Amino acid sequence: NQLGVLIGRTRYLIDLREAGEIVTPGNMTQVPLTKPWYLGLTNVRGSLTSVVDYSSFEGGDPTFLDSSCRILAFSNSLSFNSGLLISKVLGLRNADEMQLVDDSEELAALGKTAKPWVLNKFVDADGQIWSQLSLSLLVQDHEFLQIGL
Repeated sequence: NQLGVLIGRTRYLIDLREAGEIVTPGNMTQVPLTKPWYLGLTNVRGSLTSVVDYSSFEGGDPTFLDSSCRILAFSNSLSFNSGLLISKVLGLRNADEMQLVDDSEELAALGKTAKPWVLNKFVDADGQIWSQLSLSLLVQDHEFLQIGL
């Protein structure tokens, strides 16, 4: 089982071993001279946690902050005090019940390459597309680690 979340307009599957706390966005302290997708710092159960708008990081629209938004903190096993702002928690999903999609030709036609932290794409029984997001690979990305302007 994996956690299904909506970030912006895209559905993602996140390994439960990489997911930590899911909390409502509280007061976030903005950090000057950081990229627009870096939202700032917040307190998650006594730990200072940086918050990233993943939709904006990927070049999409900024996530609209409303009552269904949550912060998905990274698991302590990743040793990285960060979290993603997500639009909505969609609950547990089983990728084994979905069909694997090969989008490499589509990406090549657009002149793009797959991000290393997006492991697979799936289609569920309702025709919804899900991207499997690896937080452990995301935290190794140079651009993700460089929040300063």
